[in-house]
Amino acid sequence: MSTGVLALVTGASRGLGREIAIGLANSGHKVIAVARSTSALDSLARKYSGSIFAYECDVSDHKSVDRLAEQVIKEYGPVQVLVNAAGVFGPIDLIHKTDPEQWAKTVLIDTLAPYFTTRAFLPGMLEKRWGRVINISSAAALHPPGALNSAYGTSKVALNQFTRHLAAEIAGSGVTANVIHPGDVKTEMWADIKAKALSLGDVGKDYTAWVNWVEETGGDDPKKAMELVLEIVSPSHDLINGRFLWIKDPLQAPIASWDDPIDARPWG
Repeated sequence: MSTGVLALVTGASRGLGREIAIGLANSGHKVIAVARSTSALDSLARKYSGSIFAYECDVSDHKSVDRLAEQVIKEYGPVQVLVNAAGVFGPIDLIHKTDPEQWAKTVLIDTLAPYFTTRAFLPGMLEKRWGRVINISSAAALHPPGALNSAYGTSKVALNQFTRHLAAEIAGSGVTANVIHPGDVKTEMWADIKAKALSLGDVGKDYTAWVNWVEETGGDDPKKAMELVLEIVSPSHDLINGRFLWIKDPLQAPIASWDDPIDARPWG
């Protein structure tokens, strides 16, 4: 199964989420486009009338996600492709100088929200014995830890591990779960990082260098992430589960994520 299924994309009002929602719709899928405000999705829903349907939901609130799931399933049936694209970069600062509410909010949106949506929509996939959970991660989770991005880095490492646990639970069910690195994309998040790095002056020079590199190169085309999502949804990825996947020809060369698990526990 790979065409004509119901997909749900969070963070669909802008950036990668919007691009992915459009790509899925153009490929024949019905798409539930989710954002905190439907006004940000109105033009998208009008342009793709009959293919993209706008829904308001704060995915960082599990009760809001449960209400969304109840409504969507009642109106359209089970979601079979879930793309968790909503995300924030959070504070760029030394740990002891960060705002604890901003730090915690980063983990809430980037890690817990995908758990909330997966928990709500996975049963329908398992019942149909086919589905895809696709979580947007980042190469930042694979780089050696450094200063300033503890919230984002931690959230994405946790998202990777959550996805691996999920993949282990659903192995052989017809449903798969993977994370992707969408590339170094010049999106609203890039602009947010640019502003925060500049405000730090010399302390933020590493991030300023990254921002400048993305600007000079133009960054990775967000369509690459959309194409990877479509590839994951296709039959070619039926057996790919619990992996860290890269876009085609990324500006940043792929780096190692994790090996195939080897279960060698001393208690047998």
